[in-house]
Amino acid sequence: MTEKIDRFFAERRPMTPCLVVDLDVIEENYRNLARLLPLARVFYAVKANPARDVVERLMRLGSSFDTASRGEIDLCLELGVEPARISFGNTIKKQRDIADAYAKGVRLFAFDSEAELEKLAAAAPGAKVFCRVLMTCSGADWPLSRKFGCSPEMAAHLMVRARALGLDAYGLSFHVGSQQTDLEQWDVAVKSVAGLFALLRERDVDLRMVNLGGGFPARYRADVPPLETYAQAVMAAVTRYFGNALPEIIIEPGRSLAGDAGVIRAEVVLIARKGFDEEKRWVYLDIGKFSGLAETMDESIKYRIRTPRDGGATGPVVLAGPTCDSADILYEKTDYHLPLDLEVGDVIEILATGAYTTSYSSVGFNGFPPLATYCI
Repeated sequence: MTEKIDRFFAERRPMTPCLVVDLDVIEENYRNLARLLPLARVFYAVKANPARDVVERLMRLGSSFDTASRGEIDLCLELGVEPARISFGNTIKKQRDIADAYAKGVRLFAFDSEAELEKLAAAAPGAKVFCRVLMTCSGADWPLSRKFGCSPEMAAHLMVRARALGLDAYGLSFHVGSQQTDLEQWDVAVKSVAGLFALLRERDVDLRMVNLGGGFPARYRADVPPLETYAQAVMAAVTRYFGNALPEIIIEPGRSLAGDAGVIRAEVVLIARKGFDEEKRWVYLDIGKFSGLAETMDESIKYRIRTPRDGGATGPVVLAGPTCDSADILYEKTDYHLPLDLEVGDVIEILATGAYTTSYSSVGFNGFPPLATYCI
């Protein structure tokens, strides 16, 4: 929570639920990350928060952009981002969307399969391509499973194939998992891709770029190391395995730039108990999984909550959303306590919600509107 957001809530009193994003915090986070990792080129992950004001602020600061769709590419281009500062980083793309991006000047594309590589060769001839290598994502609060990336052996084969197809075999990428808390995972990942660099050099494929992905954290309930510690771990790994022959470096922060910049304001709709002898109260909010808090799935991301009655006695609660869907429970197993004198109608604040909230909000499940956003 910043004074700027507090003042906005006090003066504007917006309808709930809503998200308020302090653009100055995003700028501070960007400048801090760029200072700590000066050798890396920042590609903001637009999917984290695609608000036009967010993208425009970062564009003016010099950021490049990691995009996942034609819509995100068009958003960046409409705001004046040069195509050279856009990466089509989704490994699952329609060929017509690749062709559209290429026609608009985008020349940097990700892939992780032979079929995707063939689409790129047909629709984006001569483009720079990078192959995503599969990682375990151990230690991440929001792991990325096996949906993205391929084995190192397959990545080596595909990069040789990329060159044969007339593409620019530019580099390799990985993602250690979102909200990564195990700093050693960057060492594991960089060691793997450095080995691939050496192997491919023997096959006359001279890679030039490593995309370190995201994984840098926002501040939720659990303590995380400071960003300085992450930057030191990343650069230690890069220098350990590449020595003085450093490749070009790309990073794709999303959560670490936008997460701490936003606060959701929500209303308590109902407080109920499921039995006379149950201590735990059910607290239902006017926001849930389908209106922006999708990352509470499996109770993975644990947000901090502020109420107007903090400071008194508390008791255990289950937190749930307002929809007629049994999956719309935010926290049932995680140990959340809220004030015993909390009442229906109280307005609460969910902190560090600037990333992966509005972009997850449904168009209108159960008739509830998408999460309103104010960028200030």
